[in-house]
Parts: sequence; structure tokens; C-alpha cells
Amino acid sequence: MTEFSQLGLSPTTLSAVAATGYTTATPIQEQAIPVALAGRDVLGIAQTGTGKTAAFTLPLIERLATGRARARMPRALVLAPTRELADQVAESFAKYAKGTKLSWALLIGGVSMADQVAALTKGVDVLIATPGRLIDLFERGKMLLTGVEVMVVDEADRMLDMGFIPDIEKIFKLTPPRRQTLFFSATMPPEITRLTTQFLKDPTRIEASRPAMTAETITQYTVRLRTSDPKAKRDALRKLVARDDVKNGIVFCNRKSEVDVVAKSLKKHGFDAAPIHGDLDQSLRMKTLAAFRAGDLKLLVASDVAARGLDIPDVSHVFNYDVAHHADDYVHRIGRTGRAGRKGQTFMIVTPSDDKALDKVLKLIKMTPEELVLDGPAERAPRAEVPAAAEGDAPRPARSRSRRRTGDRAVEAEAATEAAPVPDLSAVAEAVEAPVLTGAPEVAADEPRGDRPRRDRGGRGRGRDRDRAPRAASEATEDAPAPRGRPFGDADIPAFLRRPVVIGA
Repeated sequence: MTEFSQLGLSPTTLSAVAATGYTTATPIQEQAIPVALAGRDVLGIAQTGTGKTAAFTLPLIERLATGRARARMPRALVLAPTRELADQVAESFAKYAKGTKLSWALLIGGVSMADQVAALTKGVDVLIATPGRLIDLFERGKMLLTGVEVMVVDEADRMLDMGFIPDIEKIFKLTPPRRQTLFFSATMPPEITRLTTQFLKDPTRIEASRPAMTAETITQYTVRLRTSDPKAKRDALRKLVARDDVKNGIVFCNRKSEVDVVAKSLKKHGFDAAPIHGDLDQSLRMKTLAAFRAGDLKLLVASDVAARGLDIPDVSHVFNYDVAHHADDYVHRIGRTGRAGRKGQTFMIVTPSDDKALDKVLKLIKMTPEELVLDGPAERAPRAEVPAAAEGDAPRPARSRSRRRTGDRAVEAEAATEAAPVPDLSAVAEAVEAPVLTGAPEVAADEPRGDRPRRDRGGRGRGRDRDRAPRAASEATEDAPAPRGRPFGDADIPAFLRRPVVIGA
């Protein structure tokens, strides 16, 4: 283990690091800090929870120790994919920059833009931002990026997942080419590799650990259910969070709507839980996170917006209410526990519909978590089959407006089809064999309206079909005059269709 004092940091920075309680550097910090202090570009690859934030914050402070901020021209730029991660970087910068005169500003959505503009106008050394708000303020003419000396991209693979890569490329082109770039990511998909090749200059690749591998300090379990019923899943989750060893925990769901449902269910059953996802107001999200960090909140129910980069040091448990759609997300989810050498436990609820997603996770982590058997979680019995209707009875239409599963509707539709009586087609056959009527005398002008035949309603105007001949009351003969009106009407058959067909001539 390497001490921070051996990495070339100044006494002021070392004092600030010691005040946080850290004395030894993590592998990514040990390798990245000296290279960054030398002014070279860094491509850092390390799993979540390994100290990547300090790996770029500390050399950034050292680099900017001399010089002064200028109005609307930040000297350093840090890009983060989510508001929570950007706020966390700002907190780290505030801790490690104690004793210096460096200033910083946080540019994220969901908060007042006026305060951010005021900070930019005054001048800041470090700008910590999400891509969307940064581009918005730049296009409003509130800043220039031509003075950026150091640019940091944190959680680049998460940027890719959230669709920020075009924004990142645009921001890179707005900064001077002679800048220093520190690029950190947990994984390196092909799109990220292309980005680093395009904008980094001969970077030093630092891979502290294999990508997408789980920490050894985390004990993983799976909980299998025989049904995919949401009530059974919520019942299983309540049994897990009620365990005696759960100090606090984060519950991850795949959908934001599911986050609200699960949080409400936990609160209804007496658990201290609160939701956090992208649709909530930013001030509420920050307040919820602050309460969880302070220990005032036991359970945080979250979407993947909280899965990456959040540094909450002492999380005892992580609960995967849903199996992650992407295997990498599972790694980042469980990385919220077992941080900084602490022990952690994770539980993943698996239903029959999760088999494909589970296979991807197991293939990525190259291990099979221990399967935990709960003490009889409530599982709903399968729905009874819809009984067939009695012979001769018409199927009863469903009047309920509640949503039903597709399988249930299919079963009922099949039963209704089998029970439906067979219609009598004799009347239809007689109508088909009846002679076609093509000619008819015109309706008298004084004929009562109620005795007139029904007009064709194909046209928009009322009088459009007044000259059309009505259906005749007797059979048409060969000598009958051709019917007036448009051809191919209700019973108007052209002459060429009435010609006899000669076979074998």
C-alpha cells in the first residue's frame, strides 16, 4: 500500500486528505496521480468504489494551485453524467481544496440558473457540470471554454448509456486542443474507445482492476421465486430488509414507476424508505440523499440514476428488486456496498421471467451467487382456467376496466370462441343465389319519402346521388336499358360481366 505522502502532493493537499481520514491510496489513485501531476493524459479504468474521484480531484487541485480565475472562463472542467454524481464531485473538491484559494461552481439542472450565471460572471477555477446544463449556458453566451487547461470526464460509460456522447464530442471541440484530459470509466465499450482515440493525446492507460468485476468484500445472494407476481416480489423484499443484520440499504428497480410503488409499499408496512429517481425534483433528490448519508433514512429505493458513482461509504446491503437489464448495471449497483474495505451483502430477487437477464449477469461476473431460501414468501396461486360456456349460451362480455394480463385475455377469448353458437347461413345462401336486379323504373317525384329506397352515403353532398337509379323491383332483361349513374354501384353490373362464358370452343 502506498501512502499519499509518496505521490508528490503538496503539504496543503496532504493535510486536507488526512482530515478526511484517508492515509493510503487505492490502486487507481496510486497509479493515476503521479501521471496526472506530470501533465500527461490519463485513461483510467477501474471498477466503481475504487476512489476514482480522488484520483483526478487531487492532481487537479495541484495543477491549479497557481494562477487565478477569470470571469466566464473556467480553468478546469469536470463532466459527470448525473446530477448526484456532479454534486458528489463538488463535495470532494470542497474537502480536498481546503487551505487553497481555488473556487468552483456546480452546473446541474433542476436548480436556479441565476445563481450559476452569477458564479460564472464572478469567475471560477473549476466548473463541475452535467453536459446538458453546460451546453445550455454556453449557448446562452454565459461562458467561454477557451481557457480550459484540464478537462475531466468521469463515468464515461454511463455517459454512453445516457446518450451524452454527442454532447461530450461537442464540448471537447469547444475546449483548446492543448488541454490535459483525464478520462475515467468503469468499462471500455467500443464507442468509448473511439472517443478516447479521437480526443486524448498519447494517454497513459491505467487499469487498476479488470472491468466489470465485483469486489471481494461483497457477499452475493440470489432469491428465487416461482412466480413473477409483483405482490410476491414485494413480500420477498420485505422479508429481506427485515433481517437483523440490515443497517441500511439501497433497493434498485429497473423502472422509475416501480421505484415509487416499492417505496410506497415499504412505507405502508412500517419500513423507513424513500424513493429517488430522475423524475423527482432535484431539491427533493438531494434532500433524500443527504438524509440517507446522515443515517436518518434506512432504505433508499432507487433507479439506476443512483447506481453509478455515488459515494456513500457505509451501505451495509444492496437489494436488486429487479434483475438489471444490462449486466454492467448489476456490477455498479452492488458496488454501492463493500466500499473502502468494508464488508457488504447483496440480494437479487429472481423470477421465471428473469432467466435471460440473469444468465448475462452470471456470465459477466463469472460466478454463481449463493441461493438463499426465504421462510415461505407469499406466492399467489396461478389463476384458474376460464370454464367453457354451456352449449348454446352466448359468451358473456367482460365489463371490467381493470388491466388484465395478455395470457388471461387469450384464454377467455379462446373459451368464448369455442362456446359461440354456429350461425345459420341458409338465409345468406339464398341471398347469394337470388337473381341480380339491375334495372328499375325511376322513383316518382311525389313518392312518399318513407317508401323510397335508402340512398348510398358514400358521397359528402346530399344531392350527389339524386340521379342514381334505385334497385329494381323486378328482374332486368337483356333488352333493358343500361342503368344510369356511376358504374359498379350497388347492383349495377356492366354488360361485359353478363356475357356467357364459352368453354372448350
